[in-house]
Amino acid sequence: MTHIAILGCGSIAYSMAETLRKMKARGDSLCLYAAASRSIEKAKEFALSEGFEKAYTYEEMLADPKVDLVYIASPHSHHALHMTMCLEAGKAVLCEKAFTANAQQAREVLALAKEKNILVAEAIWTRYMPSRKILLDLIAEGVIGKPQLLTSNLFYPIEHIERIRQPELAGGALLDVGVYPLNFASMMFGNDFARMESSVELMKTGVDRQESITLYYADGRMAQLWAGTTCRSDRRCVISGTEGYLVVDNVNNPLVIEVYEKKANFALTRRIDVPAQLTGYEYQVESCLRALEKGEIECPEMPHSESIMIMEIMDALRAQWGVKYPFE
Repeated sequence: MTHIAILGCGSIAYSMAETLRKMKARGDSLCLYAAASRSIEKAKEFALSEGFEKAYTYEEMLADPKVDLVYIASPHSHHALHMTMCLEAGKAVLCEKAFTANAQQAREVLALAKEKNILVAEAIWTRYMPSRKILLDLIAEGVIGKPQLLTSNLFYPIEHIERIRQPELAGGALLDVGVYPLNFASMMFGNDFARMESSVELMKTGVDRQESITLYYADGRMAQLWAGTTCRSDRRCVISGTEGYLVVDNVNNPLVIEVYEKKANFALTRRIDVPAQLTGYEYQVESCLRALEKGEIECPEMPHSESIMIMEIMDALRAQWGVKYPFE
């Protein structure tokens, strides 16, 4: 049985706790073992409400030999530090996206994981979901012909939240929501784009408020991506090809995929509901459990090279915008 701990007891930690409870209820071999926070009072409150056996400070949790896997739910600015602490303590890690604040941090953390032969995985849930394979299979099947254009957007009205506003916490739209359209383009079109252009509006604090990103691929394909903190967008993705197009209802958590084909005068020809999910987070946990069982240090759905690549892309975008965090 894998004993799982959560480091950081913010809002997303509650979603992971719900996921783990549902996985345990269906018979998965895992234990909701420990909740850790900077404040022992907050850890105790979380553990009591979410069904964890232990409540710890970070240091206490890392000293417990029973902890097998730590899910990191702290702000982006602290991911590298907290992953390093876990690795030094011999704990496997599943870390929330964005993986780190920049690519150099990612390279250092993953070099340590390799040195210590310990699993580290990025919790970008869309990489692990079955919707990914469904879409790639449809493209390979040729239902839309040769893909030419990809569009994707993700906006939420979250600019009032402190961790989004503050550069000290690696705030801004890009690392929080922009990472999803970027990962979608990476999964569907790959990372071999020849040119990247972007435009941005910054907050008064200096971090990005909303942005438009265009990736130009050497073979003529194009990906147009938008992300921001100002409003709620439709969150849709569209992959257009020479013989039709695919529509995904939500880049953040795809539930429905629609196929529109030229041979049917671009009418809807297929509507695919993705498999029923517990919360959607279970797929990344399942991947980690498989990797731990095999003694692997990365998950195939999001290998270390891809985590570094996405961070490098986001570094390049921030360089275009002149956005630098105080700790860099």
